[in-house]
Amino acid sequence: MSGHPVIAYKVLTAPQRAELEQGSFGGAPVDLADGYIHMSTDDQLTVTVDKHFAGQDDLHVAAIDLSGFGETLKWEVSRGGALFPHLYAPLPLAAVVAMEPLSRQSDGSVALPRAR
Repeated sequence: MSGHPVIAYKVLTAPQRAELEQGSFGGAPVDLADGYIHMSTDDQLTVTVDKHFAGQDDLHVAAIDLSGFGETLKWEVSRGGALFPHLYAPLPLAAVVAMEPLSRQSDGSVALPRAR
């Protein structure tokens, strides 16, 4: 993963967060359809939320430590030719370093969850 961030972000609905809190998350419908769990870097997160979650309430953002995924994590070209982290395995709760309800900063960007 050299050169890639070690933290990525997954946007979850309330029921998806509850699933993750039980120990692991198998994926949202789009993840299941595509065969991997979609995540975003901090630079990609706001556009991801604006594009794929517009108008939805009760969303949560999980900060994921990517360092332990090995071969199940792939950086693949997606929106605008950018590399996005895709997890080809269930997302374990143990990889979550922070999780908070989605909120916005004064500039409109999505606030990153803070590790506790």
